Amino acid sequence: MSGAALGIEIVVVFFLALFLLHRYGDFKKQQRMVLFGTLLAWYLCFLIVFILPLDVSTTIYKQCKIDHDEHVSVPTVGPLPSNHTAPNTSVTPTKSVPQPCYRPWSYIPDGIMPVFWRVVYWTSQCLTWLLLPFMQSYARSGGFSITGKIKTALIENAIYYGTYLLIFGSLLIYVAVHPGWRLSWYELQTIGITAANTWGLFLLVLLLGYGLVEIPRSYWNASRHGHLLIKTYFKASKLMTEKADAEENLEDVMEEVRKVSESIKYNHPLRKYIDTILRKCPLDYQEKMGRNMDDYEDFDDKQNTYPSEKSLVKLHKQVIYAVQRHNRTRVQWQILLQQAIHLEDVAKNETSSTHQFVRSFPSSEPVGWISRYVYTPTVEWYWECLLKRWFYRLLSVVLTLFSVAVVWSECTFFSTRPVLSLFAVFIQLAERDYNYLYIEMACFITIFFLCTCVYSTVFRIRVFNYYYLASHHQTDAYSLQFSGMLFCRLTPPLCLNFLGLIHMDSAISHQQKEQTAYTSIMGSMHVLPFIANGFYIYYPMLIVILCIATYFSLGTRCLNLLGFQQFMGDSEMTSDLIDEGKELIRREKRKRQRIEEGENRRREWKERYGNPREEYAARNRSSHEMKETSYSDSVNSSNRQAKYSRSGSRAERDCIELLQDAEPLDFNADALTDDPLDADSGRPSGGRYLSMSSSRSRIFDDV
Repeated sequence: MSGAALGIEIVVVFFLALFLLHRYGDFKKQQRMVLFGTLLAWYLCFLIVFILPLDVSTTIYKQCKIDHDEHVSVPTVGPLPSNHTAPNTSVTPTKSVPQPCYRPWSYIPDGIMPVFWRVVYWTSQCLTWLLLPFMQSYARSGGFSITGKIKTALIENAIYYGTYLLIFGSLLIYVAVHPGWRLSWYELQTIGITAANTWGLFLLVLLLGYGLVEIPRSYWNASRHGHLLIKTYFKASKLMTEKADAEENLEDVMEEVRKVSESIKYNHPLRKYIDTILRKCPLDYQEKMGRNMDDYEDFDDKQNTYPSEKSLVKLHKQVIYAVQRHNRTRVQWQILLQQAIHLEDVAKNETSSTHQFVRSFPSSEPVGWISRYVYTPTVEWYWECLLKRWFYRLLSVVLTLFSVAVVWSECTFFSTRPVLSLFAVFIQLAERDYNYLYIEMACFITIFFLCTCVYSTVFRIRVFNYYYLASHHQTDAYSLQFSGMLFCRLTPPLCLNFLGLIHMDSAISHQQKEQTAYTSIMGSMHVLPFIANGFYIYYPMLIVILCIATYFSLGTRCLNLLGFQQFMGDSEMTSDLIDEGKELIRREKRKRQRIEEGENRRREWKERYGNPREEYAARNRSSHEMKETSYSDSVNSSNRQAKYSRSGSRAERDCIELLQDAEPLDFNADALTDDPLDADSGRPSGGRYLSMSSSRSRIFDDV
């Protein structure tokens, strides 16, 4: 098993990161370099979280061997030699041989972990401080060439990189002027690591203080179906406003694109840029713009004012953002609508005497064996209406106890005598019995809970809809890379903070013990004592204030006072938005009911009268397959049959119209025909402009 656990976790973590990226990103539409950079950042951060418990157990085993060797090397006082006699005296040993050390099942051989941590850490740091910011600006740029995008990315990151150089330079000057210190490559490396971890710890405490309170409270509120339904109505009202704003913004941008496309003709030098912009537009807008193009009109025939390349770059950027936002709000509205309908079904079924869960809109998918034999309507009723509520409450209580333990340990982890940190107590008790499996599970559960509190906050926060992680493949490239940057900056200080909680970081505990391989690559924090002995110890205590502020929703109240609509139970604005959301959900349910009624009517007509269109097509096929002796007779007969089928009985034509138009459609002059059979004949409505066809893109093209 030597090294096997490490290899298994490396593979499992890769598929976990790939699954999350598939949930939030879009493998088909997003650029390959964006997906690769985000996947690599998430993968490296998850590796640190999953592999660190193995490093802890291996370090404890090494410390045991060191203690064992020290005890064995000390000569024990035994019985006196045989030639020395002393009447009525005997000497007993004062030191006994210690219990032998047992190698953990997941032991990693020497020399592997330092190299592994060095590769993982420095790769993640290069990603978060150098590559991902550049790729972020590159993906957000509206340039039409690789050179233009690179130039824009460098200009945008000049201030960004300059800030980091200023911080690093300040720490470098502090070390240089300090008497008795001589700068070396090791000390410069330590200064850089300390600066990065200090920035990450500053943000870590803010996110952790919010997650420690909000995650247990969210599960407790999830057990209250009435509260959850009201909050869903509130979200529906806000999302509908955002959806309408996104549609209006898309219309404005498409109108501007249409004007620019009509002014720049096919032989203009800037036409290739217009084609690139048009390929980013939705398909229906592409058809409308390509239908009215006049390929034979020369741009020199009219004295028009043409937009500059800089304005087209800006327009390209606006199109990318508008289309992404429109698609995201549309998908999220459908998801939120499903959640609201499900919660309303739960509220209705709670008073059911049959104890069978009945849905308002049954699924159109065929019933699988799980729904048929395992998750039956009776089982679903007991879970949704009875067991789920208590499960969430129990989970909320357990998470609350974890949060209290974390807050207590964050305020007392610097005390080694006596040991006040609860996590350090648990690890030291298991260390006495060499229970490595318990040590690894305790470390993993603790790190996983800390990461859940921090990472879930990253997935929840929204920065003016500019940075927003949305599930169901609706996250844009900028937000994906921004999340990768945050993960790479938050994970190293989070792991160092965890090692401090269990007293395995000598820079904080000041104990002469074997250091983990992860701590060894961080260097000695004593190079900057005011950070190691001050900031790293006392700053995490602010988590108490942040937890109190989150518990009383001070941030939510401040945002509500500033005009940002937040869910507040005692606010008049919240009540109005809840009523508006309830009406929106009711309207969508009526629309869906009309669609289902139309489908049922269509199915009934089909079962009662058959499918006239299929009979019509069958008659045509049979007429064409008949062997005629005369070519002219066959042509005349087929014409007569077509004429007859056109002017068939009125009952048959009424039946066809009823089957086609179950719901009233929006008026569209382009789709208006005299006969319903011609309306669905499959003819193209209009040709597309030739230069709008998509071309094979390279790896950096059209991000």
